[in-house]
Order: sequence, then C-alpha cells, then structure tokens
Amino acid sequence: MNPRARSFARLIALVGAALMFVPCGALAEAGSAPAGNDAAMAAEVKSWLEPAEPMQIVGPIYFVGTRGLGVYLIATSAGTILIDGAPADAAPLIDASIRKLGFKPEEIRQLLITHAHFDHVGTLAHFKALSHAPVAVMAADVDLLKSGGTLDYLYADDPKLHFEGVTTDRALKDGDVVELGGVKLIAHHTPGHTRGCTTWTTTVDDHGRAYAVEIVGSTSVNPGTRLVNDPSYPGIADDYRRSLNMLASLRPDIFLAPHTSFFDFERKRARAATERAGAFVDPDGYRQRIEASKAAFEKAVAHEAN
Repeated sequence: MNPRARSFARLIALVGAALMFVPCGALAEAGSAPAGNDAAMAAEVKSWLEPAEPMQIVGPIYFVGTRGLGVYLIATSAGTILIDGAPADAAPLIDASIRKLGFKPEEIRQLLITHAHFDHVGTLAHFKALSHAPVAVMAADVDLLKSGGTLDYLYADDPKLHFEGVTTDRALKDGDVVELGGVKLIAHHTPGHTRGCTTWTTTVDDHGRAYAVEIVGSTSVNPGTRLVNDPSYPGIADDYRRSLNMLASLRPDIFLAPHTSFFDFERKRARAATERAGAFVDPDGYRQRIEASKAAFEKAVAHEAN
C-alpha cells in the first residue's frame, strides 16, 4: 500500500473512532456542532491530516500545525521548542511547515505537550527520534505518554486511539519553568481532560511590545467520561473545577490551543495579513471560551447526576 493509501486508510479508522470521541472538545467547546453530529466530527478529524500554511503568530511563536490542530514552534537563540503535534500520519506536514519557515526539525532542542492524547502526541516519537530533543511532560501524564495511550482512563481499550509511546526526560510539576535561549515557559497543571493536562504561559516581545501568551490545555469533557457516578478516576470532577477556575484567573493577551477552532484561528490568520500579532489579541474571546467550557462541564455534571 502506498503512503497516500495508508494515510487514507488510517483516516477512515480515525473517523470511525471519532464517532465516539469528540476530539479534545474541538466541537463541543468551539460550539461548531453538537457532540452527536457525526458529519461534523468526521470533518473535524479529516482536518487533522490536512496541510495548513505555517505562519508567525507573535514574536518567536510560529504556527506549524495542520488545518485542525494547533502545533507551535518557538524560536530561541539556543534552538527551537516544539509544543504538541498531531496523529502520526501528519508528521510530514509538520516537518514541511517547520522547514518552510526556515527552521530545521533536526535542530529542535525541547519537546513539550499539552496532554497525551493521540491527536496531539502521535508525532512526538518521530520528532524525538529526529532531533534527540528532551521531552518535558507533567508528571501525571508521564506513564500515559510512555504507554502509548493504553493507560488512558477513557480510551485504554481502543487501539485506534493509541500512539507510539514516548519516554519522558523531565517530569514537571505545577509551576515549573522550561527555559531555552531566553524564552521561559511556565507549566500550569490543568487536569481533567487527562490527569496531566498542561497549560503553558509565557511573555514574548513583538516589535517592542510585550504580549502575555497562553497555550490552553484542553478543557472539554469527552463523551463517556464519568464525573459523578463511578468516576473515570477519583477526583476527576474536582480536578476539572480547579483547572477551569485557575484558567479563568489568567489574563492572556493572546491565547492559543491544541485545536484551531477553539481560538478561531482561520479568522485571526486572515486579519494577521494586515494586523500582524494584533490580530491574535483577544482577551474577551478568552474569557468567553473559558466560561463556555465551565458551563459545558457543569452541564455534563448535572446530566450525569440526573
């Protein structure tokens, strides 16, 4: 089977899996379709493997993801940092985007993730093998990442949602700083979506202006997650509430996310042609997204309780 055929076959499998798996909340949180809309979910999954033009977002932060997935490259004086990824078949797309911007994947010096789900870490093994860069992951996701998804509290028994396992080089705790070439990223533990889900914050300069930037860890409750009755893991509902309250306390100028729909990437990209980084400044949009996530969570709790 040729590579294109293999990718298509895997995409079909992913679409089938997605009918029971809202992809990290991209639909539910973005409000683009109800969770049960199979056609919308299939379109979302298809977008994970579709190419997207790479671009500079703000200062040293670049978008190198696919049409549906946010993958971020941060350029520093000591090399680059790659945050998140995509399903394994999208590795050539991310690789090509990095090179198109004038960087080399072989020269990545730090690998980070928001959480260990296959649609965001499926390419991690590829880029670790290529660059030999260390992987830093929140401690609560270390075993999940190494297991390739077989320890996931919701998808352990579904091989279609597994990935090549990766060993962590540095286990993080809440508030730890990852620093490279003068860029400092703060890891905020925002569990719920996975036990080790992580939100990253930093401040960068763009044309003499400082911008507070946040890459939000996923906040949605995927179908099948048990919050009240026989919870998917002990304390999961409390974790979600603490995470959402903490996220509500942050005040980023620019927020990004693992899924492009969550922060209206396409509209902001179009505006960036004339507004540059200013197109991504959206504090009101951030507050609205977090409030929507909180409301969706409480609705899920109430539905289960009834």
